[in-house]
Amino acid sequence: MSSLDLAVIGNCMIAALIDRRAQIVWSCFPRFDADPVFSALLDSPENRNDADQRGVFAIDQIGMVSCEQSYLQNTAILVSRMTDAYGNIVEITDFAPRFKYFDRTFRPPQLIRRVNPVKGRPRIRVRLRPHYEWGATQPNLTRGSNHLRFVGPHHSLRMTTDASVSYVHEERPFVVERPMSFFFGEDEPLRSEADATAREFLDKTIDFWRDWVRSLSIPFDWQEAVIRAAITLKLCNFEETGAIVAALTTSVPEAPHTQRNWDYRYCWLRDAYFVIQALNRLGTTKTMEEYLTYITNIADDAEARPEQKDMPPLFSITRSTNLEEREASALAGYRGMGPVRVGNAAYTQIQNDAYGSIVLASTHAFLDKRLIRTGNRALFNHLEQLGQRAIEVFDQPDAGPWELRTKAAVHTFPSVMCWAACDRLAKIALAMDREDRAAFWRGQADRMHAIIDARAFNPGKGTFVSSFNGDDLDATLLLLSELNFVKPDDPRFIATVEAVGKVLRRGDLLLRYGIEDDFGLMHNAFMICGFWYVDALNAIGRKQEACELFERILSLRNSFGLFSEDADFTTGELWGNFPQTYSMVGLINSAVRLSRSWEEAF
Repeated sequence: MSSLDLAVIGNCMIAALIDRRAQIVWSCFPRFDADPVFSALLDSPENRNDADQRGVFAIDQIGMVSCEQSYLQNTAILVSRMTDAYGNIVEITDFAPRFKYFDRTFRPPQLIRRVNPVKGRPRIRVRLRPHYEWGATQPNLTRGSNHLRFVGPHHSLRMTTDASVSYVHEERPFVVERPMSFFFGEDEPLRSEADATAREFLDKTIDFWRDWVRSLSIPFDWQEAVIRAAITLKLCNFEETGAIVAALTTSVPEAPHTQRNWDYRYCWLRDAYFVIQALNRLGTTKTMEEYLTYITNIADDAEARPEQKDMPPLFSITRSTNLEEREASALAGYRGMGPVRVGNAAYTQIQNDAYGSIVLASTHAFLDKRLIRTGNRALFNHLEQLGQRAIEVFDQPDAGPWELRTKAAVHTFPSVMCWAACDRLAKIALAMDREDRAAFWRGQADRMHAIIDARAFNPGKGTFVSSFNGDDLDATLLLLSELNFVKPDDPRFIATVEAVGKVLRRGDLLLRYGIEDDFGLMHNAFMICGFWYVDALNAIGRKQEACELFERILSLRNSFGLFSEDADFTTGELWGNFPQTYSMVGLINSAVRLSRSWEEAF
């Protein structure tokens, strides 16, 4: 079984990953990109026993022989049912509260674990072992009549419970004779009865998620997969600013022992177009609008800092661009495969697709009539500045879509994204009745298109290639039709899809590229590339093949319906940061494209 057979709970402020023994093994407080107070996921070599385990919040049933887990239908609430050898059963319900309260969204940085005896006299032991500063600092512990405080160097956390605080403190087993609850979060007292409050918060959180799912426009086929992907995408949305992180973790290797360990708890502009596309297809306009606010704020920032010419490819969830990369030496790494990295040096790279990413995402603000906060002349002026920069850099070397750290070239995908920025600015200008600006941007887009078309197409191979005047292929070439750079029936695009499948496909999955990079050859497949290939097959008329491949890729999800970033193309084992937004977006987009319509189904 994959070590990434994990469930995720959260409330768009914090999140937690829970393993098959109902242990919380990853959670950062007080937000996604903060210190992981529970980090056993990155500090538990497989031979470490429970007594030595740290950075974990475990509720262990004594003598457990099975643990059945599932989400409550259409929610982000996990139920774990444990049974011991004598048939005693205890149930744990895990969630982060989220609901409307006084006409605002109540989403505190708090996890709630409700324990309920189902059968017999189950015994449990609580192991609550948070730590600080990336595992380097153990908290000072203080206690009250119904709580424990974990005092760290910069902030404190509190666990409040109606169970015996002494038993929890001493990690002593005890019988569960009644429902009891555990509240873990910021150091604030609970001013009401614990289990009654937990029940109330649970009921309201169930109602929130089910109402949210009811608002989705989902395809007829693969409904459960799409719903789970949509909920997961929402859980990666830091709602306070609108940012959507690439994943909730750092340093889960892309493949074993490769050093490809990166921190993905940030927002990549490259993902913006695809995230917006998926959210739009599902009709989640509020989340889409919040994300657009985040993206357009970045456009405003660029206008305010004209001296900073190059747009960073990623930002923190509060739009900071200082993401200096360092190693957290106190943590051993996922399955002992360090290093554990904090921050991401890619923020210093030149990645020219950033301009297109912002403009394409922002286009919805001007053309989608459902949105309340629509685009205006000021925003258009800011986007024009980014478009001007796209004109300047579209044929210049950069690190490319795969963030190569030591190799620069004029990559096709960033060039096409720069063209797309100008193409969409022309369309926005037309929608605003700015015919003069529409003519300017159309002229620039046409000029750029002709250059890219000539230099990114290799006549000898008969395909588009990954860099100007190059020979190699990469998976982003599958997006040329989706970006409207070529028509899907263009023989050159069809030949490119076929060539990418031949060169990069491994079983049912695809590599990002087939050449060596800074760390050698790719060892695992990149999940989103498989979905891009599915979409490309569908676009060129091979729908049945696309559907069959899509079904096989879906079968690689973990037992909770979730994907990480990568997978072993031989065994299907999941690798890479988790859950991966890109992968869930790919699932949604492919399902929507391939599904029968509701009219066809009935």
